[in-house]
Amino acid sequence: MDQRRTDQKRADQRRTDQRRAAQQRRRRRPAQGRRQARRRRKRNLILKTGFLIILIVAAIAAFFLWRRYGPSDEPADRNAYYGIESEGQVAVVVNNEVLEPTAVISDGRAYVEYSTVRDYINSRFYWDPAENILLYTLPTDTVRVDVGASEYTLANQKTGTDYVILRTEGSTAYIALDFIAQYTDMSYEVFTDPDRAVVVTETEEMTAEVKRDTSVRYQAGVKSPVLTEVSKGDTVALIEDEGDWKKVRTQDGYIGYLKKNRLRDEEKTTYDRGFEEQQYTNITKDYTINMAWHNVTNSDANSSVLEMIASTKGLTTISPTWFHVADTAGNLTSIASAEYVNYAHQSNIEVWAAIRDFDGGISSQEESLALLSSTTSRTNLINQLMSAVFQTGVDGINVDFEMISEECGEHYIQFIRELSVQCRKNNIVLSVDNYVPQNYNRQYHREEQGVVADYVVIMGYDEHYGGSPVAGSVASYDFVKAGIENTLADVPAEKVINGVPFFTRVWEETPKTEEEIAAAQGTDAAEYTMNVTSTAYGMAEARSVAEQAGAQITWDETTQQNYATWEANGVTYEVWLEDAQSLEPRLKLMKEYGLAGTAAWRLGQETSDIWELIVQYVN
Repeated sequence: MDQRRTDQKRADQRRTDQRRAAQQRRRRRPAQGRRQARRRRKRNLILKTGFLIILIVAAIAAFFLWRRYGPSDEPADRNAYYGIESEGQVAVVVNNEVLEPTAVISDGRAYVEYSTVRDYINSRFYWDPAENILLYTLPTDTVRVDVGASEYTLANQKTGTDYVILRTEGSTAYIALDFIAQYTDMSYEVFTDPDRAVVVTETEEMTAEVKRDTSVRYQAGVKSPVLTEVSKGDTVALIEDEGDWKKVRTQDGYIGYLKKNRLRDEEKTTYDRGFEEQQYTNITKDYTINMAWHNVTNSDANSSVLEMIASTKGLTTISPTWFHVADTAGNLTSIASAEYVNYAHQSNIEVWAAIRDFDGGISSQEESLALLSSTTSRTNLINQLMSAVFQTGVDGINVDFEMISEECGEHYIQFIRELSVQCRKNNIVLSVDNYVPQNYNRQYHREEQGVVADYVVIMGYDEHYGGSPVAGSVASYDFVKAGIENTLADVPAEKVINGVPFFTRVWEETPKTEEEIAAAQGTDAAEYTMNVTSTAYGMAEARSVAEQAGAQITWDETTQQNYATWEANGVTYEVWLEDAQSLEPRLKLMKEYGLAGTAAWRLGQETSDIWELIVQYVN
């Protein structure tokens, strides 16, 4: 009994303990849940915060990456791009070059400043500010326009237009684009905002189509400012590659860069504007020219022509030095002789009389500039020259102007154009003498000579001239070859005559004294330690000087000339001989390059064997 009660109490106690434990568990469970929930919320907050931080960091990184590598939409300053600084300025774009604002708009038309027209659009326009006239030389006449006129004169006939052709602001001349286009194979259009005239004179260029709307940038890079926008289907002219970019010109005159993958259908486009270029016809002889200059210093010397001709063989052309410019007004000094011409013609030799701007009358760059920069003076000279030509019956004119400065270049070539008109109309051969091409004589405009003149003559000598500070060859082989090759870069071979020397120089060298060296410090002369003088001789005389001195004459492979040096009385002598052996390689160059012929300065300085050699190459 007692045992049962004890067991019952124990059972009740267990049940009670179990209920209490269950109650405690029930009480603990919400607290644990809350703690777990709090832990979960905390963990989620940490995760969300971390994710948000990652997103922020990523966004910041993307922002900076975008700023560094993403395309910019910053617009370029278009006025600055075109160089426009004030209202009224009009920019000029010619082909693939943005030029300074050198145009104006007047009465709704665009006018371009003369120097821009001359240098970039059409070099045959010529402006004379002293006489206020604009000239344009055609093959057989010259167009003339006066300032403020709505008409122009050609062949004494006036033709009107519905606009003013030529305007001036001070001493600056502006030519209407409409008038320029009348004589130029070009297209043009005028745009606003900013104001600009876009001129294209190219007859063919590479073009491409734009794939989709995109930006043209100032430089090759997505961060470069945007010049303009182009649309899908637009055509742009291709200028050059730069990595993944193409330099292009848009149709409205922006020159900038497009990504290559924005372009398609690259092709060569030819522009046929229906422009008919006037042809500058020329006289071309059907034989190889063998010309020699005859240095005639006075009228009495003309009587030597028969003797001179008799000593030659195969001579086709003789050029007597008859004409000199007397003064800057364009007056002519002449010792021309009709009898001389008759004697030459009886020997089947043409006479191309030389006119010079030195050695009589004017003789300086300043005087040649004063002469040639005046339309009135040029006209006077040409008229007098043609009158002398008609009186004597000469076959051609040989222009030997050697006093042409860089400033005078545009006036000189205008003189050649105007003279060519008269020669062309009267069937007179026009030949023009030129130095071996160098950077410092580009003002002679050989390329234009090659169009308007019949023949372009290279004076392939004076490599080392009378006043040279060092001794050397008058016409070494490489010097002559370079002269021919550089001339052919501008002039067709069938118009080129290569002049060779019949003379050579004997050089005398003496060391400078210490006083002379000290006096030369700070000048160009300081680099030369020798005093150098020379004397010009004909072929036979030069060889005789060397032989009489007992010098050994040896062949120099570099210059392709016979060379000698000797000393006497403290003086060193040197000579690079001109003779048949040195002339032959130069005649071979004439044949190799298919030139029109050869010329020689000057008649009477050669040895008799020279003509036998020349005949082998001109026949």
